[in-house]
Amino acid sequence: MSYKPRTVSRAAGLAALVGAGWACGGNDLAAEPDVTVSTASTRLLDAGEFFAYLDDEPSVTLVNVHVPYEGHIDGTDAFVPFDEINDWDELPTRMEAPIAVYCRSGSMSAQATDTLAALGYTNIVDLRGGMNAWVAAGNPLLTRSS
Repeated sequence: MSYKPRTVSRAAGLAALVGAGWACGGNDLAAEPDVTVSTASTRLLDAGEFFAYLDDEPSVTLVNVHVPYEGHIDGTDAFVPFDEINDWDELPTRMEAPIAVYCRSGSMSAQATDTLAALGYTNIVDLRGGMNAWVAAGNPLLTRSS
């Protein structure tokens, strides 16, 4: 599966951010809405692509934006609530720095990526389907005691 970005205006992206009022909920991956607005600065990757990206991009900042905590992917650098990502003190200073985000189903991370894009970040990766898809693809999910 290859990624082809769909360019949208900043106004459309911000409208999607404001209008996306739901958060990760439920356990049925198929029932989750796909709310990510793909822009030239955001790539939505399936679990296999996300795994390969993390392996190929050692400098990526990997952020779990799901609240409440329900597990994490090995190598996660930070846990930042999706709706507080713009206030995170450790946001990269370089706008082109790679940032990978995920949540449980993809809804909260979609909102976080939209916020990051609106802030001017240009190299954002989002895990399609979140931790649900990650586990469904056979990848491990860690807990804080792991």
